Amino acid sequence: MFVKRTLGAVAALAFLAVTAATPAQAEAQTQAPTQTQAPAQAEAPSPAPVFATATHGGDNTNDNQAFTFAAIGDIPYGATEIAKFPSRIQDLNADKDLAFVAHVGDIKNGSSVCSDEYFSYIRTQFDSFTHPLVYTPGDNEWVDCHRTNNGAYNPLERLAKIREVFFNQPGKTLGATMPVKSQENLGLREDVRFDKNRVAFSVLNVQGSNNSLLPWTGLGKTTPIPEQLAEVQHRMDAVIAQIRQTFADARRSNDRAVVLMQQADMFDPSLLADAKANPEAVDGFREIVQTIVEETNHFDAPVYLVNGDSHVFAANQPLAAGSPWLAIYGSRAADNLQRITVDGANNAVDYVRFTVAGNSTKEADVLSWEKVPFSQ
Repeated sequence: MFVKRTLGAVAALAFLAVTAATPAQAEAQTQAPTQTQAPAQAEAPSPAPVFATATHGGDNTNDNQAFTFAAIGDIPYGATEIAKFPSRIQDLNADKDLAFVAHVGDIKNGSSVCSDEYFSYIRTQFDSFTHPLVYTPGDNEWVDCHRTNNGAYNPLERLAKIREVFFNQPGKTLGATMPVKSQENLGLREDVRFDKNRVAFSVLNVQGSNNSLLPWTGLGKTTPIPEQLAEVQHRMDAVIAQIRQTFADARRSNDRAVVLMQQADMFDPSLLADAKANPEAVDGFREIVQTIVEETNHFDAPVYLVNGDSHVFAANQPLAAGSPWLAIYGSRAADNLQRITVDGANNAVDYVRFTVAGNSTKEADVLSWEKVPFSQ
């Protein structure tokens, strides 16, 4: 239960012989992409709370040009995908028009070891991106590392290692350098914000596994322990502050859209039945959802949520009027929120290329998207 605010391929294959494990099974078949956007709800903005000032500046370049970016997630999963990962990166590098690439978490499957060596290998691959790479961690690389087949690590120690390996230069992206605003001063250097062509981007550490509230059974725990709950509370306080600051800045700058990115699929169709029967199964997301709804309904422009986690492409409005998730989260409707889930795991045969319309474009949607197949 959530704490209620009080608390080459040859080198790859050689590496796999030591570290890789059986890949996780993929879910259902992919769906066709949808590119519809509901009209925005116009309401008076509410005052935003004070946000802990980041120590690094972001890219505030505002031009009139359309631009594109890509999103991937839940990749690479298992030996076959790890061997293909360098080729996947080269496909993204070959898409020369991309302004940046976002990896929305899970750099390994849920049944392989969370080793330092594996993290270092993935960091080496990330360094081969020629575009700026914005990465947010997934649950498979730290939250679930207590599992015996993951090495029975303390997840908080693995989170610290992830920050050390992948976020050693807070305020800068991986791959090509793009400055971002970081929550380094709060200890969450992975939470970043940036703005491009009057679109506000906010990248958040929100995890699957009920946002890291499941017990660490691999360490013999049957309920969440105090240090686990304290980490969740601190991280969620920071995430909610960043969401509110993102929208406050977007309103002040008259931005055309807000794009939120995170690992967790808070509207995973495979969790719907359990969540209906027991809303506490997704209690770790409740306050985040309610914050997004509040801010979306006070923002007179489109809001997009890009996530991974559930492995099957989807593009929908999870909190539109009539959605079953409204009762689960105890939330008002947010018809102006569009969610896009990227393909992952065994379905990670493509990336999602987003196009952001130029300022002079008269189209209703600021963002449009398409799935682009990898070459192999």
